Amino acid sequence: MNCIPNNIILVGLMGAGKTTVGKVLAKRLGKVFIDSDHEIEKRCGVKIPTIFEMEGEDGFRKREASVIKDLVSLDNIVLATGGGSILLAENRENLKQFGYVIYLRANPHDLWLRTRHDKSRPLLNTPDPQKKFKELFAIRDPLYTSIAHQIVDTGRPNVSLLTNQLVMQLELMN
Repeated sequence: MNCIPNNIILVGLMGAGKTTVGKVLAKRLGKVFIDSDHEIEKRCGVKIPTIFEMEGEDGFRKREASVIKDLVSLDNIVLATGGGSILLAENRENLKQFGYVIYLRANPHDLWLRTRHDKSRPLLNTPDPQKKFKELFAIRDPLYTSIAHQIVDTGRPNVSLLTNQLVMQLELMN
């Protein structure tokens, strides 16, 4: 029986593939793709690093919570969330309640390899980004796991293969 969930929500650390996989997954399932970070930028009219610079992480997280609350009320979407969206209990509750949450898990070293040339990630503007990934993983992995309906280890993913695996698993749900 084909019983694909109405809303699919992708969580995981930055660089886990949420946006890349989310776009392909939405297309395959005939759903609308939304990236919460892009939605925040659209509503604010500035890039996320600017929001961090002007309002700090707390200010950004408040904006993020408001956007997530709006987005989870939509129907038939694949939502890629920001890596830190799960830090607020309110977001964790909304994500888990209003969607089927898939945690795209990757180890800190692979995440660093994928993001090391990306200058648009405020949390990685540090002398030791590899150490930062280890710290973020230690804090966030239990939070992602606590709301995930499904955990997928991405390793060094082939996006097509990973998406096919997810579609098959979603189609087999009863």
